[in-house]
Amino acid sequence: MIEAILWDNDGLLVDSESLFFEMTRTFFAEAGLQVEAEYWGVEYLGNAKHSYQIAAELGLAPELIPSLLDRRNEAFVQRLRHSVPLMPKVRETIEALAGTVRLAIVTGSPRDKVLLMHGNNGLLDHFEVIVTDDEISNPKPHPEPYLKAMEMLGVKPERCLAVEDSQRGLDSAVAAGLRCIAVPNALTKVQRFDRAHAVEADVSGVLKHVNATKRLAR
Repeated sequence: MIEAILWDNDGLLVDSESLFFEMTRTFFAEAGLQVEAEYWGVEYLGNAKHSYQIAAELGLAPELIPSLLDRRNEAFVQRLRHSVPLMPKVRETIEALAGTVRLAIVTGSPRDKVLLMHGNNGLLDHFEVIVTDDEISNPKPHPEPYLKAMEMLGVKPERCLAVEDSQRGLDSAVAAGLRCIAVPNALTKVQRFDRAHAVEADVSGVLKHVNATKRLAR
């Protein structure tokens, strides 16, 4: 029986990844650079390539890159202050699970940005534990973020599910001994999810896996 579900945040609970990409594409275009969604999904979201390296590979002079990224990053933070849309079916799924299983967030974002992007949407009230990038030494795909979340919850991997939108997050969860449900988004759908326990179109698909384990436990 599932006792806890551990969720990624960006691109899974909130639509922050597409906002960040569109912000990047806008600022890069002003500098004469064209970045495609598939390339971004593979290189930035999949291979963890830094924006600086991407800008350099696209041909921007090195001395121009820091100011471009600073302006992009500041614009993104300002955008987060106006709240970030939830991904499809997130609210109803989390509300359906709340009180029946324990919930945690395991994210590669720093805590201040997580709090900023959720604003007053009330979703974080349902999560018992939040593990953020600034609280661990080894980010995804290393298993440390998920291992820390399970330690804080006091649960074993076999009693948990992870939910991720990216291959990097999936690899982190699997390395921590977790079964992982993949819910690719428009940017991460180009990545590989063959190690996933299942692949779902949206987060509501998690419910059937939780219900299946409840039936088996009877």
